[in-house]
Amino acid sequence: MIDLKIRELMTTDVRTISPNATIKDAANIMNTVDVGSVPVVDNNKLVGIVTDRDIVLRSVAKGQDPNQKVCDVMTKDIKTISPDTKVHEAADLMAKRQIRRLPVVDNGNLVGIVAIGDLAIEGKYEDEAGEALHDISKNTLS
Repeated sequence: MIDLKIRELMTTDVRTISPNATIKDAANIMNTVDVGSVPVVDNNKLVGIVTDRDIVLRSVAKGQDPNQKVCDVMTKDIKTISPDTKVHEAADLMAKRQIRRLPVVDNGNLVGIVAIGDLAIEGKYEDEAGEALHDISKNTLS
């Protein structure tokens, strides 16, 4: 049996934002698309990701201006995967790194994103997704 690859589960219609956009712009995208993170792209290259948590902890909690630039609050040390990554490898990586979303990159260009929930949709990976989420949540709450 051939392992399913991320390209078969990933979301390809991904909204992105420029590092020079404001965190208010990022929050508006999150609200409009109903997501908790937005990849940050500069000249078609992924340079970071901004999450709702980044905005709250690195800006709102510190009383910063909502017009602060995304590059000031985004997470720069991001883990990415390729479209050919096997689903179980992505689930293992999510658990190990305690992350819920992984940008999918091909030749340095963002081609999609996969979330822990995407893995659970594919029935045979439900256990791996559940274990990954359990590990992420356990380590986040402790």
